[in-house]
Amino acid sequence: MREECVVTGLDRLRARVRTEESLVVAFSGGVDSALLAVVAHQELGARMLAVTAVSPSLAAEERKRAKSFAREHGLAHVEVCTDEADRPEYAANDGNRCYHCKSALFDAVEPLAATMGATIALGTNVDDLGDHRPGQRAAAQRGAIAPMVDAGLTKADVRAASAELGLSTADKPAAACLASRVAYGDPVTPEVLARIERAEAAVHALGFPVCRVRAHGQGTVARLEVPAEDIDRAAAHHAELDAAGRDAGFEFCALDMAGFSSGRMNVLLPLLPTRTAS
Repeated sequence: MREECVVTGLDRLRARVRTEESLVVAFSGGVDSALLAVVAHQELGARMLAVTAVSPSLAAEERKRAKSFAREHGLAHVEVCTDEADRPEYAANDGNRCYHCKSALFDAVEPLAATMGATIALGTNVDDLGDHRPGQRAAAQRGAIAPMVDAGLTKADVRAASAELGLSTADKPAAACLASRVAYGDPVTPEVLARIERAEAAVHALGFPVCRVRAHGQGTVARLEVPAEDIDRAAAHHAELDAAGRDAGFEFCALDMAGFSSGRMNVLLPLLPTRTAS
């Protein structure tokens, strides 16, 4: 009796990548972009390039890890500096910040893609489609593709495929850009981003590897999110956590009793004026 061939999410992703002549992968070093970069490298070889956007919104530790991962897997990898922090429409943080950030990314990466005759690929997965992500609109306008969406991969599928390939990122905590920690309506500045980065590094050092330091009140208030199971432990270390926030430059520090959840800032979106982007 003939055995049926089981097609996995990783198989579908490989097949989708092979339909492209060459790819430039937007590579942050996170779970999604790491998987896409490795698969593109395996399928396309020298016709793939991983590109990391460097700006104040990329934590130094994340930049270091991205470079290390690329070296470990033999990826062709370059860094480009993006100028979103200099764009008033980005700094305004009016709910379309991600649109302007992605626009800056494409402005920096498109010349490289044009030289290679390549398509720009993003590590977006199916679960990302239901969130508030204006950057996806910018990607569509610029002709970028999302191979993992086309292959039907969810966040769980991405982690499973990463584990199948033995990637160190398979169980890496999500690490959105630092700007995602700034309350909508408050300006995004390099100073506030640096403050957040210092505070989160200190919280990590205190034994909380999964956390978010959300900035409110024009960068004066730090709202700390840790997983629900860590809240009691964090409360017991309130003095050290308060000191970490103040040493980073915040005036007030608070522990969010609801616990960590990605996209928590989105609850502020209905309070903003109508959000549009050209």
